[in-house]
Amino acid sequence: MNPSELSALLLLATAASFTPGPNTTLSTALAANRGLRGALHFVCAVPVGWTLLLLLCAAGLGTLVVGVPLLRWGILGTGLGYLLWLAWRLARTRTLAEADQARLDVGFWQGVGLQFVNIKAWMLALAIVAGWIAGRPDAASRTLQVLPLMAAFAFFSNLTYALVGALLRDWLTGPMANGLPTGQRLVWFNRTMAAVLALTAAWMLASALAPAIPATTTP
Repeated sequence: MNPSELSALLLLATAASFTPGPNTTLSTALAANRGLRGALHFVCAVPVGWTLLLLLCAAGLGTLVVGVPLLRWGILGTGLGYLLWLAWRLARTRTLAEADQARLDVGFWQGVGLQFVNIKAWMLALAIVAGWIAGRPDAASRTLQVLPLMAAFAFFSNLTYALVGALLRDWLTGPMANGLPTGQRLVWFNRTMAAVLALTAAWMLASALAPAIPATTTP
């Protein structure tokens, strides 16, 4: 991979990884509610799921997913339903105790699976395969270069958002002014994060209904 190709891939990886999306939103919310340690299993799950997804696309499965409408809409529908379910759980989590009682928890394998129900993640993986891997005589070595790079971006972007959530934890559970009950900041934070997840789901649906409009997703 020459320097110009690597530079273009780094720009794409930065834009796709560090802009807000379902993964980074969940990383922030989990760390704010359960602490950094409670979010690490999800933070580690994202690069694992993304690596597997990229491998499947490099093997040709991504083309099948995008090319078969029933399969594509099945993945999209599952992804939308899962994001809305997570948003509902997050909006109903009012205290750290409720978060610790598994009302708000996304396990490692749930985090891995989340990557596979995001149709835009499939599209991004296909774009990377088409632009940097497919049809090249050194496709195998390029795959070995791209995989750890994208996995690292997926890990460190979500870790960054989780650190932000962990730093906000004490402030979110503190008292508000004007005599409002302790912990109201956490309630409104969770509702805001839930709204972001719901809007992400709406954006995914709108993008799927208007395929001519290019879109990128956050891994």
